[in-house]
Amino acid sequence: MSGPLTGLKVLDMTRVMAGPWCAQLLADLGAEVIKVERPGTGDDTRVWGPPWLKDKDGNETREASYYMSANRGKKSITININDPEGADLVRELAAQSDIFLENFKTGGLAKKGLGYDDLKAINPGLIYLSITGFGQTGPMANQPGYDYLIQAIGGLMSITGVPDGMPGAGPQRVGLAVGDLTTGMYATIGVLAALHHRTKTGRGQYIDLALLDTQVGWLANQAQNYFLSGKSPVRTGSWHPNLAPYQPFDASDHQVIVAVGNNGQFASLCNFIGRPELISDPRFAENPDRNKHREALATEIQKEIEKHPRAYWLEHLPANGVPCSPINNIAQAFEEEQVKARGMRIDLPHALAGTAPGVANPLKFSETKIQYTHAPPTLGQHTDEVL
Repeated sequence: MSGPLTGLKVLDMTRVMAGPWCAQLLADLGAEVIKVERPGTGDDTRVWGPPWLKDKDGNETREASYYMSANRGKKSITININDPEGADLVRELAAQSDIFLENFKTGGLAKKGLGYDDLKAINPGLIYLSITGFGQTGPMANQPGYDYLIQAIGGLMSITGVPDGMPGAGPQRVGLAVGDLTTGMYATIGVLAALHHRTKTGRGQYIDLALLDTQVGWLANQAQNYFLSGKSPVRTGSWHPNLAPYQPFDASDHQVIVAVGNNGQFASLCNFIGRPELISDPRFAENPDRNKHREALATEIQKEIEKHPRAYWLEHLPANGVPCSPINNIAQAFEEEQVKARGMRIDLPHALAGTAPGVANPLKFSETKIQYTHAPPTLGQHTDEVL
């Protein structure tokens, strides 16, 4: 079977994470993705190690795990776009492409004759997407943007971390480059929408996407909390700002997460732990009441959870309709039987290592299966083939 985007060609002029993540998603969906890299150095993240991929003999390559996470299924070519002949090659490739992705500084490619207006003149149907830290307009448009900066300026760090007044209090970044990753996902949505528009009109278009816009747009319910209350949300640590009980509890050996989302689940929890009187307690009758008295409620539930080990709660709470999970590290997450059953680890052919591991695309199509062709390419691996 072919992927849903089979037949489309993507010219990927991006590096680091947000743009490559978008291009990898498009490759998973069947598009031919040609990654254009700088001769000799390539994508910045190729050297963002350790850890490094090991070759067939167990020796470390210079293929960093960071680069390996966002570049599978692509063809790598090296072109010096500062050379007029190199820029001509990019224009020739763009004339044959459906989608053009770039994350140069604002106006950077236009100076080389590779801006949207330049390429639109030779390919009116081209969908040209630019990713920058702050967008093509506004007072910060010319500044570089990295995920850490975006998490800070976009408000995410203010709601992430230990609450004020507790040991270790203070803003923290999320453990993944979520600003980059969500920008890559929005980029994918944008180019697919533009493809639909082109199908109807025959015209391509330009898409201006900023990491900061994405981060602010991704504040979701926390932004709405601010709009409706007039107060900036604060860090609540491992507690949910709108639901209770929705937090970790200490079992007799390890912590478990109990996530109650409605009154039915709350009643099931109270009945199973032998505390049915909590259901009729006016402090806990409805979610707003439980939120208001969350500390008192947590104290009562903790008294019961600590009587049994984690395995007991993981077995019995879900069986009684109460969401409950362990707090896994990443190794434990990949050992979960559910994760294994869903095939979330993949191993793909690699030029140096024989095979290289990766994380699967979560989409499961009934007709157009995800296409996994090869692991992230070595620098310039496909230059001769493509050119």
